[in-house]
Amino acid sequence: MRTASLKHWALFSAPLLAMLAVVLLACGSEPDVAVFFKDHRAAHPALRTAMKWLTDWSNPVFYVGYGISLLMAWKTNNMKRVRFILILLAVQAVVAGLAVHFLKQTIGRPRPGQGEWFDPITTKGAQHSLPSGHTTEITGWTLPLVLRAKRFLLTGALAVFVAAVGFSRIYLGWHHPSDIFFGWLLGSFGGFAAIIIADSTLFTTRR
Repeated sequence: MRTASLKHWALFSAPLLAMLAVVLLACGSEPDVAVFFKDHRAAHPALRTAMKWLTDWSNPVFYVGYGISLLMAWKTNNMKRVRFILILLAVQAVVAGLAVHFLKQTIGRPRPGQGEWFDPITTKGAQHSLPSGHTTEITGWTLPLVLRAKRFLLTGALAVFVAAVGFSRIYLGWHHPSDIFFGWLLGSFGGFAAIIIADSTLFTTRR
């Protein structure tokens, strides 16, 4: 793995990891985090609405963006970009789709405020906390852009955006901080996988 890619991944990851550390240090345990934000949501409905808007629309923005990019690349016969987007879509389907749902149902961790006991092998939505699917997906969409562009301004902007999405999941009471961490970890795996597969496919095609 190239040093530049690892540097951008570290910068990309830093705001989200720092946010998780601050939340836990400020509130204490994960149950304390859930109680704190439950009270905060009740006292600040406008902020709750803003967080809900962010969490609901963050990933759909990338559906539209990648869809438009794929269409334009197809029309201009940019097969390199077409191949990259199709590989990214396939990786996202496997990692942010199948893997996340498999882990959620297999682990059965309760969402904040839904109790303390795990319920493995369950279809109950209240027990599908780990990992955070939103965080996995948004990391999977944005990290490949960071690794392809390697521009510090873009890396920083997307890093703050991903951290904000992760925070919104905690703020709204849908996930524990550790759910966000493992979502980021799984999404990072997907992001690197998409880049590695795309680059190796391109190399094979050129040969």
